[in-house]
This record gives sequence, structure tokens and C-alpha cells, in this order.
Amino acid sequence: MAPEITAGLFGILGVLIGGLVTWWLQKDRASTDFRIALEAIKTEHMAEITAKHFLSNQKYTDRSFELLSKRLGGFEENELRKILVRAGAIRYSRKDGTEFWRLLSREPEAIAKARAKSESSDSSEDDF
Repeated sequence: MAPEITAGLFGILGVLIGGLVTWWLQKDRASTDFRIALEAIKTEHMAEITAKHFLSNQKYTDRSFELLSKRLGGFEENELRKILVRAGAIRYSRKDGTEFWRLLSREPEAIAKARAKSESSDSSEDDF
């Protein structure tokens, strides 16, 4: 064989082996990065599910931010607020300034409870 052909074959062989090694290393690195990203998403997804659980309690339509931050520990305040919004919750402040959260889907239920409460207090005042 001519030395030029031999050199060309070894050059192509070197490029192919180098390409395969690079591909294998990148594939391994990408799978590790994917697992790390998946864990981060999983943590936030589970936090949203937990927030929905606390806000879906039949007994309480509203939950204080203080209680939610105790139950969903490990998140900064603004990060927890973002999780609550992604879970479908809305924030409001009571007259004393405390922050409360409610699922948007439970808004009609809370309004009905407030009306029933105000009607019962109005009717009790009429009896006096």
C-alpha cells in the first residue's frame, strides 16, 4: 500500500475513534445533567402537590402563609409564593395584615361561607 493511503486510513480511523469517545463522554454527561434537572423539577412538583393538599382541606378554605411555610420547609418565602401560585392558589391579606392563601377553585366555596356567616350574624341582630 502506498504511504499516502495508509496515512489517510489512519487519519480517518483516528477521527472515528475520537468522535466515538467524545460522543460516549457527552452522552454520559448529558444523562447525569438530565437526572439532576429531573430531581429539581421533582422537588418543586412535589411541593406543589403538597401545597394543594393543605389548601384542599375540607375544613379550611384558607391557610396562613405562616402555616404553609412551616409545613413546606426548605423554601424561601418568595420561592414558596411561586410554588403556591403554580399550585393554583391566590393570596389575600386579612384586616390585621396576615397573609392567607386559598385555591382559586375554592373561591366560590369561600364566598358562600362568608355570605352564610354574614346572613347568620344579620339575622341574629334582628332578634334583639
